[in-house]
Order: sequence, then structure tokens, then C-alpha cells
Amino acid sequence: MKKNLLILGLSLIATLTFAQPAERLIKVIVAPEHDDWTYKIGEPVKFSVMVLKYGNPVKNAKIVYQIGPEKFETKKDSTVLKDGIIKLDGGTMNTAGFLRCTVIAKIDGKEYRNLATAAFEPEKIQPAVELPTDFVQFWDKAKADLAKVPMDAQMTLLPERCTETVNVYHISLQNYREYGTVRLYGILCVPKKEGKYPALLRVPGAGVRPYGGDIRTAEKGIITLEIGIHGIPVTMEPYIYTNLGAGPLNAYWTYNLDNKDLYYFKRVYLGCLRANDFLVSLPQFDGKNLAVTGGSQGGALSIVTAGLDPRVKWTAPIYPALADMVGYLKGRAGGWPHIFDKNNPHNNTEAKIKTASYYDVVNFAKHVKVPCFYSMGFNDETCPPTSMWAVYNVINSNKTLKLYQETGHWTFPEENEMVMNWLYDKLLVTK
Repeated sequence: MKKNLLILGLSLIATLTFAQPAERLIKVIVAPEHDDWTYKIGEPVKFSVMVLKYGNPVKNAKIVYQIGPEKFETKKDSTVLKDGIIKLDGGTMNTAGFLRCTVIAKIDGKEYRNLATAAFEPEKIQPAVELPTDFVQFWDKAKADLAKVPMDAQMTLLPERCTETVNVYHISLQNYREYGTVRLYGILCVPKKEGKYPALLRVPGAGVRPYGGDIRTAEKGIITLEIGIHGIPVTMEPYIYTNLGAGPLNAYWTYNLDNKDLYYFKRVYLGCLRANDFLVSLPQFDGKNLAVTGGSQGGALSIVTAGLDPRVKWTAPIYPALADMVGYLKGRAGGWPHIFDKNNPHNNTEAKIKTASYYDVVNFAKHVKVPCFYSMGFNDETCPPTSMWAVYNVINSNKTLKLYQETGHWTFPEENEMVMNWLYDKLLVTK
């Protein structure tokens, strides 16, 4: 029972993406002066900084701050906030992008950090990554290769997770990879009541973990499938995933980066399609209404799946990763996993740059033809907003953008609610 509760708890965290940062005694508040944090190119920006304790300014608080384009903060200085409040001159930007102010307050020997990021006409950001001339042909062949692999679906009922209205299964499917087959695992939740239902594929954020399945959504009358990407069962003891993440699966996003046919994410992307193969084969599926959602790496996979699979009718990516990754090579922030930043000069090779272009979310976003609900924040340090806007700007389908400027790599409860309400509206109203 303790194991199951832990797995369900971890799954809930994964389902809700990332939690809001923990409260601390000292609060550092940083914000651009414009209410929407958005400026015209060339327009000067000032950052308001407050250091608060119990809601009141901390007099004579010492701060150290950096200002500059995100991931390239260059202006460094320190000052004392006589009254606990100050306005810092941030300068401006002469091109579309994001200017970030990071502040560290040192109070009673402890450091408290926060940041704010001003946007400069982000709708004008264009991708740094190039589209390979054979991109479509490459992925058409990959899909054809996957289609030749029998699904060999195996379902194991998990009685301890079932509810009065939902059956929960651990599922295992055969997936494709260049040098043989591998299994894909996930948690399937199906309404018990006889009938036909829409389906939702939940794709995971980065890491190695167990999953509990999206029972709550299934109770509303939607088949849900939450998958892992690593070819391992998703119901094992939590310590196993910790050990794998620290060992064989450490930095999996770099595996075979110099070979587009063997790169780790090839079978990951194809695994999302295999998951859809399974969902549409279920007798309970209504035959038409299929959506995909996820955050971070899952946001990337949501866009990739929608771009590759015409069976997907809606996609709801939250702060997508794997976006415009070569931005660093063009002097601006690139997306997670930051494989081309200054800390990874060994990746700056022609072969690795070429491989990355076949897997960059930007190039899949150009092929999305279905309605898209897109959510992100300006303060994200894991998935920089420059990279995420490079994706959003090339989506040509009907798209809805919801900004939560203050958020980093986490979401407000209201944001999660809005994403799910959008999905419910599409899947249940059109049922």
C-alpha cells in the first residue's frame, strides 16, 4: 500500500507538471514596470526590486544583480536597498528576445534569489534551427518502419488502483528502434461503463520515474494513457528509477546524438505514435477524438506527436523543451537540454547539429495542423522563453496562447485548470 501511494503521488506530481516554488521567510520581488512585462524593441526597461520580510521592506538589504539577455546576463553589480525597494535600469534590446534581471539578496548569512524577464516583441522571434530538406521523408520512413512492427499489446489489470468507475491497467507495447524492438510501457485508465469514449495521451517530462495514470480524467469519461519513454515498466519500486537515472539513463538526451537514425529520441517519438496505435485500437475508443498533452519534455512530445500523427485532433503543450536547441550557436538561448551551450563545446560538431535538427520541436511545430493550446512563462530557466516562442511563432494552425509571465519551470494551479478545461471542452463537448 505504501508503495502504491508513493507511486500515485509521484504520478500526480508528473501529471501536474512542476509545483510552485516553496515559500521562504525572505521574499525577493522582481518585475518589469510594464504590467504585461512586454516592450517594444529599443524601448528602455526598468526592473522594480523589493526585498520583503513579513510583507514589509527589509531596510538596508544588500543585493547582487545581473542583467542581460536570458542565459547571457552580462551586466553585474551590487547595491544596498536603503528602504528595501529600488528600480534598476535594465537597458533595452535591439532585436526580438528576452532581457532578464536576476537578483540575489543576502540576509542574515542566507541568500534569497528571484528574477524577472522582460519580453521585446517576442512574436517576431524566428527559429535558429534549420529544417532538413528530407525532414518529412525521414519521418515518413520511420513511421513506415514502425508500422511493420506488431504492437503485441499486453494489459495487466491493477486492482489496487481501480476505482468504482475506472479500470486501471499496466500496458506493454512493442515499439521500434533501429537495431531491434523495445517495449513501451504506460498506465491505461478506462471508464468501466459500457460506451464509446474520447482518448487523451499524456506524455512525460524529463527524467526516470514510475507513473500512476490519470484516473481523475478517466472518471470524467475520457480514456487516458500515461506513458514512460525509457522502455522499462512504470510500476517498479521508486529506487529503481533513481538508480537508472543516476546510472544507465543519465543524460539520455545525448545518447547517439551524432547519428540521426540511432539518436535516443527516435524511438521516443515513435513510441508516442505507438501509444496512439494502441489507443485507437481499443474497443471503447469513440473512433475520432484523440488529444495529447504534457509539460517540458512532455510539451515537446505533445507537439511532435501532433506534427507526426494525423489521428491527433488537439494538442496542449506546456512550456515545451527540445526547442530551437542550436540557439546558443547563434548567440541566444536555446532550449532544454542545452546541449549546445557553453558548457558542452564537445557537442558543437556538424554531425550533432544535423541530428538535432531532425528532432527539434520547431521543425515539428511547422507541421502541426490541429488546434493547439500553448502555455508558458517568461521566467523559465529550463526552457528559455526565446526557444519556446521560436516554436509558437511557426505554428500555423488554430492556436491559443496563455501566458503566465511570472512562472518559471512550474505552473500555477489555475494554469493546470485552464489547460484541462480546454481539453475537456474539446474532448467531451465534441464527443
